[in-house]
Amino acid sequence: MRVNKNTETILGVSVDILNYEKAEELISGWALNNQSKYVCVSNVHMVMEGWDKHDFKRVINESDMTVPDGMPLVWGLKLLGHRDAERVRGPDLMLALCGMAEKKGIRIGLYGGRIEASDGLVEFLMERYPDLKVRCVIVPPFRQITQQENDGYVKKMNESHVGLVFVGVGCPKQELWMHQNRGKLDSAMVGVGAAFDIFAGLTAEAPVWVQKAGLEWLFRFLIEPRRLWKRYLKHNPRFVVLMLVQLSAHLCGKKIFRLKDK
Repeated sequence: MRVNKNTETILGVSVDILNYEKAEELISGWALNNQSKYVCVSNVHMVMEGWDKHDFKRVINESDMTVPDGMPLVWGLKLLGHRDAERVRGPDLMLALCGMAEKKGIRIGLYGGRIEASDGLVEFLMERYPDLKVRCVIVPPFRQITQQENDGYVKKMNESHVGLVFVGVGCPKQELWMHQNRGKLDSAMVGVGAAFDIFAGLTAEAPVWVQKAGLEWLFRFLIEPRRLWKRYLKHNPRFVVLMLVQLSAHLCGKKIFRLKDK
C-alpha cells in the first residue's frame, strides 16, 4: 500500500509525486525497521513495459513507492496539474540513501550488476561514504535463476542483517525480483537500474544539462546503439502519442488510462 497519497497515473501506471527528501524519509523508516518494501524508479521504458504487459503493470502499481526518474514523466505530471512534481533520479537517489545509511548505521546490500562491476562499485561507495556498512554483495547470473538460487540469495541477505538492498538488474527483471521477494527479504529494496555500472565506471553518465533537457535516453543510445535502438524505437514514439491522448482528455476534464485499464 502506498504511504504517500499524492500520486498520479500515467498511462495506467501509478507514480508518486514527491522529492528526494520525502523519498529518503520514507525509505529510511522502512530500512531502520527492516520492513519488506520495494521502490520502483520509473521512466518511459518502465511505463511502456507496463502498458504492453498487464502483469508487469500490476507489479509496478503494487510497489510501495514509484518515483518519476525520467524527465518526460515529470513533464507529464506537471501538465496533468502537478506543478510541484520533481524528478527523483535513480543514481542520485541511491547516493542520497547511502549517505543516509552511513549516518544512521543501516547495513546495505547490493544485488545485481556485473562481476567486473562489483569491486569497482563497492570501492566507489566506500571512498564516498567511509563508514557505510556494505554487508552483502550478490551478482546473480544473467540467465533465469532457479527458485533454489533465489532462496539462497534471500537467506544470505537476511543473515547479513541488511536493512536496505539496492537492486541493479535492469527493467523489468529488477521490479519482478523485488515483487517476488517482498515479504521474504527483511529489508527495503530499491531498483536503481544502470546505477551500478555508472558508479563502477563501466558506463558513462550523461552531463547534467543533458539530464535536465530530458535527453538522457539519447545519450545512452549513442553509447549503446546496438542494444538500445529497438527499445527506443518501440517505446518512445508510442509514449508521446499516448501521453498526448491522456493530456487531451485531461483538458476536457476526463480521466483515462486509469489503474484498472488494459
